[in-house]
Amino acid sequence: MSPDTLADREVRAPPVDSPTVPAIAVRQVTHAYGTREALHDVSLCVQQARFTALLGLNGAGKTTLFSLITRLYDTRHGSIEVLGHHVSREPGKALRLLGVVFQARTLDLDISVLDNLLYHAALHGIGGREARQRARAALEEIELADRARDAVRKLSGGQMRRVEIARALLHRPSVLVLDEPTVGLDVASRSAIVRQVRALVRDRGVAVLWATHLLDEVASDDAVVVLHRGRVLAEGEVSEVVAASGTADMRSAFISLTGSAQGAPE
Repeated sequence: MSPDTLADREVRAPPVDSPTVPAIAVRQVTHAYGTREALHDVSLCVQQARFTALLGLNGAGKTTLFSLITRLYDTRHGSIEVLGHHVSREPGKALRLLGVVFQARTLDLDISVLDNLLYHAALHGIGGREARQRARAALEEIELADRARDAVRKLSGGQMRRVEIARALLHRPSVLVLDEPTVGLDVASRSAIVRQVRALVRDRGVAVLWATHLLDEVASDDAVVVLHRGRVLAEGEVSEVVAASGTADMRSAFISLTGSAQGAPE
């Protein structure tokens, strides 16, 4: 039998660059801090070129999940893949495909905006002229080119977040994960950042996992994952989750799923 004939009979996994491969696949992940279980048997998929909202109250386990996806913590129970690369077995390949914006500010406040970007570029092996070209183009895109030489501490909270997003995209990742990126910002800044990230999905085909407790950041055509007390209660298109709950809107669906209106996302 020829190799070609044998190959035809085999069931092959799609190549990593296939659109059928999830941008992020979390399978049966459980994580505990001592005796306190933060995540229990969590499974979800983020599709390529989609905006997926991870919706949950404070303490739902969103930050723990992000820490596992970005390998700040090791995954001991279950598995996580980024575009087909296992984050525990192939951390280098998986993490190169990720851009990350953490909930806590991670810019160096005492150096310039430009130097923050150049330092990140160097960590990804991008140096010299290429790094400066990418950094300056990124600052033009977020309309902060005139602040390139300013120390970061001189920026507003919203401007800092825009710089963090620009920094996360410097190495041109296929997947962007953002953990409560609008916390502490005013309404106008929140709206601008949400628009910016949605444009990345629309214009560049970036896959986005956006963690939030704010319902006004979830659009009707988004994919959504409802995480509550460390468990996934629902996953799918917003319309599907609402329909399955037998309610009229996402806020009502959230209340129905969690069993309580107390602390429901606004």
